[in-house]
Amino acid sequence: MPTSLQGIEDAQTLAQAIVDTIHEPLLVLDAEFRVLAASRSFYAIFQVDPEHTIGRPLYWLGDGQWNIAALRVLLETIIPERVAMDGFEVEHDFPGLGARTMLLNARKVIYERSANTTILLAFTDITARRAIEREKEELLERTEDLLAQQQTLLQEMQHRVANSLQIIASILMIKARAVTSEETRQHLSDAHQRVMSVAEVQAHLHASGGVERIEVGGYLTKLCASLAKSMIGEDRPIILEVVADGGEIGSDKAVSIGLIVTELLINAVKYAFPAGTPDAQVMVTYTSAGDGWTLTVADNGVGKTPDAAPGKHGGLGTVIVDALVKQLGATMRVQSVGGVSVSITHAASVLIPQAA
Repeated sequence: MPTSLQGIEDAQTLAQAIVDTIHEPLLVLDAEFRVLAASRSFYAIFQVDPEHTIGRPLYWLGDGQWNIAALRVLLETIIPERVAMDGFEVEHDFPGLGARTMLLNARKVIYERSANTTILLAFTDITARRAIEREKEELLERTEDLLAQQQTLLQEMQHRVANSLQIIASILMIKARAVTSEETRQHLSDAHQRVMSVAEVQAHLHASGGVERIEVGGYLTKLCASLAKSMIGEDRPIILEVVADGGEIGSDKAVSIGLIVTELLINAVKYAFPAGTPDAQVMVTYTSAGDGWTLTVADNGVGKTPDAAPGKHGGLGTVIVDALVKQLGATMRVQSVGGVSVSITHAASVLIPQAA
């Protein structure tokens, strides 16, 4: 038959053994806060000995190192009203130990056969934990400050890039108006449109407040409106329409897509509609599914032979479009039925299921 605790004669010996077994410092106090027992870890950590500990008031120990206002509040105010208190934090500069943050857990023990009460007081040193927490908080604050500085610098950089692009575009336009060679004027005008395309990307990124991903529909709408204003005159009315879903794309890819649209629009405006073409229209369409997407620029102009490459008349435009399509990892398809339609497609990633 198992032996019960009530059957153990030397209960004090058992209690002291339990106290000594506990890793954290532990004190057993009477109702007057005198020390009845202390764990070995208490003696070791706080550098006191049993002779100067047992039977003495807690506040007298170690030349008064435990005479702490917060500890008095715990023992004299809180514990009398409550049976237990967990996680009571105390900061104190202990002789021989230095500044420490202690977490105190207290239990009031009430006996069935005695009016006396005792208090169990356990200490957990959380100084290192609090130091790590403070370091994390400081690191977080520094990180937030750095991010704020980075954002400020980024905005400043975007502002300067936008200004530089506008200056370059203005210079190109001035030069285009000044030269006498029609071919040179056209090349300068095309260069102006390419610069404006990149400037529109920068403006859209700045307005959206982010540099990672942008919404394609809004971006293409603003880009095409800007291009139409500078490319399409009243003497050659051309309807330019953008149809796009709510797909998003990385800003780096948006630059390439914007330049492709610019080149194809330059080509359509220059060659698809001879003077006096009625109901001239160019439609820019963007559809997406996952990370796959299709960009189409189609006109209802005069068309061209099926084997002609987009931008055939422009030379440089052909090279730019081909290079950008390859850079995007996409494919290009050209159709010439009732006008010219150029589709750039980036296939969606195919996920291969893993074997169970």
